[in-house]
Amino acid sequence: MERPHQAMDEEARWATARRLLHDDTLKSEDRFAGLLLLLYAQWPAAISRLTVDHIEESDGAVRIRLGAVPVDLPGPVAELALHQVAVRRSHAVLARTDSPWLFPGGQPGRPISVWAMGERLRKLGIRLAETRSTALFQLATELPAAVLARTVAVKWQRAAAGDWASYATDVSSRRVPENQ
Repeated sequence: MERPHQAMDEEARWATARRLLHDDTLKSEDRFAGLLLLLYAQWPAAISRLTVDHIEESDGAVRIRLGAVPVDLPGPVAELALHQVAVRRSHAVLARTDSPWLFPGGQPGRPISVWAMGERLRKLGIRLAETRSTALFQLATELPAAVLARTVAVKWQRAAAGDWASYATDVSSRRVPENQ
């Protein structure tokens, strides 16, 4: 199981968020990816696998599906998300692509590599593990304890390669030793 890393200073976190939200000298795709890590604790691996279908716009709201339930994006983050859907470019192609990937990679039809995504974020001065830990700590303060406990329990269970249904099947099919 992943251990928490040293959290970043809260002032530094919000200063980085403000820079990513408002610094037009930075590439918009890097700003959006950085905010996904900073605010939603998404690793570069998860960010790089996002497709345009993960972004939903309806009823005046923009949502991103990072799990089972879409999350409403606040105004400036929503604008960056919609902009990324509209102008995403492959690193190998100069024009907009029809790629389904939100962050197209250098190979046609492939997403940006995890390494390349991590490098782009590091070049923004974002320390990946520290930033993610800080976001996780913040999210943990906002989640009800029962939801957080269930999430952690499911992660531990999956990490142990277990499955509640198969456990019940396994227990019911165990043979009782004859001398008992």
